[in-house]
Amino acid sequence: MRILLLAATSAIAMSVAASALAAEPAKPMYGAWGVDLTARDTTVSPGTDFNKHANGAWEARTQIPADQAAAGVGYDVFNRSQEQLRTLIETADASTQIGGLYKSFTNEAQVEAIDDKPLKADLAKIAALGSKTDFALAMGRAHGGFGADIFSLDIYPDAKTPEINTIYVGQSGLGLPDRDYYLTDAFKPQLAAYTAFIERALTMAGYANPAKLAADVVAFETAIAKASWAVADRRDIDKIYNPTSIADLKTYAPNFPWSDYLTAAGMPGLTKVVLGEKTAVRDIAKVYDETPLETLKAWQAFHLVEEASPYLSKRFVDSRFEYVKVLSGQSALRPRWKRGVGLVDSTVGEVVGQTYVAKYFPPSSKAQMVELIANLKTAMAKRIEQAPWMSPATKAEAQTKLSKMKVMVGYPDKWRDYSGLKIDVADLYGNVSRSRAFEWAYSLNDLGKPVDAGKWAMTPQTVNAYNGGLENKIVFPAGILQAPYFDPAADPAVNYGAIGAVIGHEISHGFDDQGRKIDAKGALRDWWTPEDSKRFEAQAEILGKQYDQYEPVPGAKINGKLTMGENIADLAGLQVAIDAYHASLKGKPAPVIDGMTGDQRLFLAFAQAWQSKERDDSLKQQMASDPHSPSSFRVVGPTRNVDAWYAAFGVKPGEAYYLAPEARSRVW
Repeated sequence: MRILLLAATSAIAMSVAASALAAEPAKPMYGAWGVDLTARDTTVSPGTDFNKHANGAWEARTQIPADQAAAGVGYDVFNRSQEQLRTLIETADASTQIGGLYKSFTNEAQVEAIDDKPLKADLAKIAALGSKTDFALAMGRAHGGFGADIFSLDIYPDAKTPEINTIYVGQSGLGLPDRDYYLTDAFKPQLAAYTAFIERALTMAGYANPAKLAADVVAFETAIAKASWAVADRRDIDKIYNPTSIADLKTYAPNFPWSDYLTAAGMPGLTKVVLGEKTAVRDIAKVYDETPLETLKAWQAFHLVEEASPYLSKRFVDSRFEYVKVLSGQSALRPRWKRGVGLVDSTVGEVVGQTYVAKYFPPSSKAQMVELIANLKTAMAKRIEQAPWMSPATKAEAQTKLSKMKVMVGYPDKWRDYSGLKIDVADLYGNVSRSRAFEWAYSLNDLGKPVDAGKWAMTPQTVNAYNGGLENKIVFPAGILQAPYFDPAADPAVNYGAIGAVIGHEISHGFDDQGRKIDAKGALRDWWTPEDSKRFEAQAEILGKQYDQYEPVPGAKINGKLTMGENIADLAGLQVAIDAYHASLKGKPAPVIDGMTGDQRLFLAFAQAWQSKERDDSLKQQMASDPHSPSSFRVVGPTRNVDAWYAAFGVKPGEAYYLAPEARSRVW
């Protein structure tokens, strides 16, 4: 349900001196009122391609940095945040968790001297496994360290009793981003690069006949891919909620030591689990049972090397990057300091986050955001009330859910305690391994206990936002609350078009094709009338068919089913942002600035918030596995369904993206 998906190995490139950001700016960061007018290509009319109109000149002059999969606003803000974090992290003393971890990563001479010594002990443990049962237990233990598992284990609120956390068991076991990478010709180059990487890794791990074993590992993962569900089907919350007793699980998916495996993962005495991709779990267990132990051990050894490679010597880092660059199209590895900052951020994020928000997120920004969110919630309430396809009973339930939706801005009220995590400046591999064990123990501590709604799934410095789904909350970290998403000095129309649409997006996730199945308490319950459902689904289908026709890369179209929830939220977020902006004018006309009306400025800010230029390989990966549409169609797709956009720019029939009023989706 997140509005941005930024891979840990990529960056979202503009450096800004940290000292200049410590205080609230006296003027907007972009242009005279918050938008970069030089980014536009005014030779392209809004109706021909609104993304090109808003961002075409920027796209023409922008080169994607060699160490990035794309360039754009998201990357600019991410890189700015990384520079901000760098100033905090590099000055931390080596005796602290922040300083010790960062220095253990950036001391290249030390890492090179250690080479693969830490890896050898873990490889020896894999080699010593004498049976399939031993191997299953090792997979369970891998959740607390390096290593892979054919199943996912996640602790979340129970969808039927959302006040209590439970364990979800789902499909896993693939090294490539999605099952399609194994099963379709479109990804043959990536599969070949992956196979070559496996062979290199097994060679470095000391295995004899690595070429044969690499082929066996790929065959094993291909069998898992065939058993796995398509990513679009995994979005359906009804399909992925399958509570099952351990006794029934043993019957449903036999020949796998479930109780011992779960005990090894740190969950002894479980009587039930929730199965996600139910048939996939059964069929993957069967694939496992039919696979020789030798292949399984080679598979685990490869994944150990792959996961550990970023924390080993240069030969391991380079070998892994030879594969990664085929996936993303990047031609250069990110600088070591960026990778080090990323490690600290992902390991002790709330420790560094406390200093980050104190320096870069003033109380005035939080207050302004809280007010903005309240305005957006009011606008959403009005839109619910006026929805022609929603019955009074469903409207009442929707209003209750909206009123109880918790709002979290900037940073958590209570910070995490990391005192139990040992960091050794001379032991990078051990630091990462201990961090993984620490995080798994942190998750296990929630199992079977009441849900703590105050916990955050993102650090304060994250450039992202999310809807908590089963917790009925929306979260906006300080990291995303920077220009051009949010600029305290910008024209209000700009903030409504950028961060306002993001806020509306997250609010509306509570009422999209999956959020509508969750009630005000966060429970999985169908609270819509059958007639409302039919009318909603008819409008959603109109939107889905539009996205099915978009072709960001020649030969690769967007999957409207996979991206449905995010597309609905993009459209709803923009609609709600417009309503809230109009309400904020309190009946007065919006000022005209640089010859542009308030609505025109809002739509332009919305488009520039999705400003992005991607490599083709990165786009293909996104479309195969990501529920978000490519950025250009997060501009075009929503706007052409909004009546106010046509009025603002005078879009007429005959223009490329014109839709007749009756052809526009009225899903929200």
